[in-house]
Amino acid sequence: MLNKWFVICALIISTKLGFTQQQLSIEKIWKNFEFADKGVNGFKGLKNGEQFTKLNQDVSGSSITIHPFKNHQGEGKVLLSSGQLIYKGKTLKIDDYSFSADESKILLLTGKKPIYRRSYTANYYLFDLKTNKISLLDSIRTDCSLATFSPDGTKIAYLNQNNIFIKDLKENTIKQITEDGKKNEIINGTTDWVYEEEFAITKAFDWSYDSKKIAFLKFDESQVKQFNIDYFGKTYPTIYTYKYPKAGESNSKVSAFIYDLNLNQTQKINLKDYEYIPRLKWSGTSNHLILLTLNRHQNDLNFYSIDASKNELLSTIFFNEKSDTYIEIDDNLLILPNGKEIIRTSEISGYKHIYKLSFEGKQTPITNGKWDVIDLYGINDDASQVFYSSSEKGAINKGIYRIDLTGKNKKSLSPEIGISEAEFAQGMNYFVLDYSDANTPNTYELRSKEGKTIAILEENKQLKDNLKNHVLTKKEFYQVDHDGIKNNAWIMKPTNFDPSKKYPVFMHVYGGPGHNTVSNGWGGNDYMFHQFLTQQGYIVVSVDPRGTLYNGVNHKKATYLQMGKLELEDFIATVKDLKTRAYIDTTRIGIQGWSYGGFMSSLAISKGFNHFKMGIAVAPVTNWRYYDNIYTERYMRTPEENPLGYDDNSPIKYVKNIKGKYLLIHGTADDNVHFQNAMELTNAFINSNIQFDQFSYPNKNHGIYGGNTRNHLYQMMYNYIIKNL
Repeated sequence: MLNKWFVICALIISTKLGFTQQQLSIEKIWKNFEFADKGVNGFKGLKNGEQFTKLNQDVSGSSITIHPFKNHQGEGKVLLSSGQLIYKGKTLKIDDYSFSADESKILLLTGKKPIYRRSYTANYYLFDLKTNKISLLDSIRTDCSLATFSPDGTKIAYLNQNNIFIKDLKENTIKQITEDGKKNEIINGTTDWVYEEEFAITKAFDWSYDSKKIAFLKFDESQVKQFNIDYFGKTYPTIYTYKYPKAGESNSKVSAFIYDLNLNQTQKINLKDYEYIPRLKWSGTSNHLILLTLNRHQNDLNFYSIDASKNELLSTIFFNEKSDTYIEIDDNLLILPNGKEIIRTSEISGYKHIYKLSFEGKQTPITNGKWDVIDLYGINDDASQVFYSSSEKGAINKGIYRIDLTGKNKKSLSPEIGISEAEFAQGMNYFVLDYSDANTPNTYELRSKEGKTIAILEENKQLKDNLKNHVLTKKEFYQVDHDGIKNNAWIMKPTNFDPSKKYPVFMHVYGGPGHNTVSNGWGGNDYMFHQFLTQQGYIVVSVDPRGTLYNGVNHKKATYLQMGKLELEDFIATVKDLKTRAYIDTTRIGIQGWSYGGFMSSLAISKGFNHFKMGIAVAPVTNWRYYDNIYTERYMRTPEENPLGYDDNSPIKYVKNIKGKYLLIHGTADDNVHFQNAMELTNAFINSNIQFDQFSYPNKNHGIYGGNTRNHLYQMMYNYIIKNL
């Protein structure tokens, strides 16, 4: 009798819970953004190493608060209130901020206007904490960029209209140090489009440690071919023109200079043959500048040391690294306080690891193992320890670690399973840990250098509670093994999964260099969209093929000179593996991807036509001849050197094979993967008399967002999936 009542009660409880469970919708995800997670914005460690500041945004405006690392609690002390952020009757909304060296002044960034993916212009204000006064950085020039305090805090360098300016805060004067800046011709102090996109660099100037010199790059893009983008909405479209070097075409001519503030003199740095200058960085203790150069094939990297302590610059190559394929540039470059050694990462061992490199060219490993270092966060004040992240617990995970510069005493500072990101304060004694796993949103913790939790800054409780109210499934990880190759994958099964039934498969892919879709971290709205599909009875799958990250050089560089070929083989192997499972409807397998993923989904539905019933491509490259040269030539060399590599895996070549349904989506104002890619593929469909579906988003760039755009896009993709898969 007791057991009977227990069952009845359990049924009543489960029924009540069932009534409270909610279903997902496209509108909830992409219109109302009900599953948006919160972060910790504007975290800045103060010079004393024991406090940090945080940027706050609420209905009253922006404010900056100050908090102790130890015994951190609650709201903190107000350093700068919204009531103080008023200039000529206008309340300022702060996008970012930075402190002067003595922390008596705050440089405020407002009115941020994006240019491309990383670049922007803004209005800058200076707030003096001693006088409680606010002023414009430049009362004449608007839309400036990259404003940066000098190390001694007495000056600010910034850019306007492709020229470099320096404001002397003591004298309240502004000096223009370059005069030749001109749109689409000469750029000083920042980078052209292709450097920004492919070398991830926009700030192409740096202060010397003594604040007496500025090193900067100059880009002469006058010989680079231009690309035009039409913007619609007026009687006659507006044409935006910029320089975009496609594969095999001419680059900007880049040169490096040092400006001496005392002498009011600019000197050019003499360098040997090179194509690219992807990085420059001053020592923090001496007048030595570190500068990197690469050849066009990006497989010959030189490290220069420039001694700027004398009037005549001395430029010396102190280290060279070569590769049979390519060398990727990252931000993993730290100069030690002794001014004679640097810390860097390299893949020369077959995996990316940390090395100490002297100016005499001696390189010593600090980390080792069959795993990759990902980020190099910094070194502590006495230069005895380095802090970094790695894939030591597998390519799907990312952890934070500390190790002595001797290579000993390694310590984990974060959860071992999942994805951890870190932002360290000055001195490396404290950091903000951002942690999540595939099925759990981000939690932000304040931690000590020992990895001990001091405070929870944001745990996304509202989002987590919201998720509990919805019927969700779990993302499960597995490996696809074929011909001795093991690729990481995940699968999400329907919420009411029944292994005796058969389900269609929606495969979500990227597959290209630089990005993994199989990651044990929170996936945001894409994850929720995949959850929505599982509620509609679909199995959702993703796989990281050869060419993706954190499995060593052999896996990463296997696709060299033939992008698309091995990736497609791995996707097809994943399909074949799925077809061995009794619950898969083998006649209903579809594929979708964005950017490189759009390239792969287009290739899958055409070259791999026997395996996919439906394909959706968003903003795809359709032939690598149409893409930029730094990215494309890194992996493919030039079209003249490797014509078959470009054409044999272009979806354009295979459209005549398509049997399934195909949807092509592109933004007409895509500055990255040009709309031209969609148009050339369209011509191939027309010439082959193949019917397909297409949708264009006017004036939208590679991200295809803004207003109702994402909601419309995902509703359209969902409708297409329901109809055709």
